[in-house]
Amino acid sequence: MSKLAIFAPLVALFFLVQFAPAQQADFFIGAGTLLSSSPSSAALYFQPPAEKGGTYLNLGGDVVGFKRRIGFNIETAWKATQGTYAGENETYRPILTDFNAMFQPKIGKKVGLDLLGGIGVAATRFYVPEVVSCSYFSGGCINYTSSDHFMEHFGAGIRYYVWRHFFVRPEIHYYHIQNNVEFNSDNVFRVGASIGYTIGGD
Repeated sequence: MSKLAIFAPLVALFFLVQFAPAQQADFFIGAGTLLSSSPSSAALYFQPPAEKGGTYLNLGGDVVGFKRRIGFNIETAWKATQGTYAGENETYRPILTDFNAMFQPKIGKKVGLDLLGGIGVAATRFYVPEVVSCSYFSGGCINYTSSDHFMEHFGAGIRYYVWRHFFVRPEIHYYHIQNNVEFNSDNVFRVGASIGYTIGGD
């Protein structure tokens, strides 16, 4: 996975909040797992496996205005280890990246909600033992192909500030992955928790 694709949005958020004193920025990292429906065991033909289980790491950030508590969020979640695809000699790793509008109402001095809605890309890398392609310019070879799908995303979390600007956030995310033919269902949930830090504050 490209490190630039993960960290570039966070760097952009950091610089944006430096020039916008009426805003706050949050940066967070977390872990969770995916939930989705399983294929029917009664089927006589091959069915794609369920896209669920495993540990998923997530990294993201957001910028929110003080007055209306409205802003935007960027987040990426990826499978920590490669999973075996349908018992074949092939492994896979999903990467879910979403861009959201965000509403962050306060419930109390230390508690608030994060409500998200937006769009994104579900990219799944399928790894094989042999080399798939090589680049003359980079001098490197890869052993995977990538399948990308447009997706819609909704999420919600409860933010609790445990100490000063540090918070924890139990959360749930719903992804509707368009034409997710490599797996059993287009509907996937991610449940987990993040820890983060807020820059600025009202």
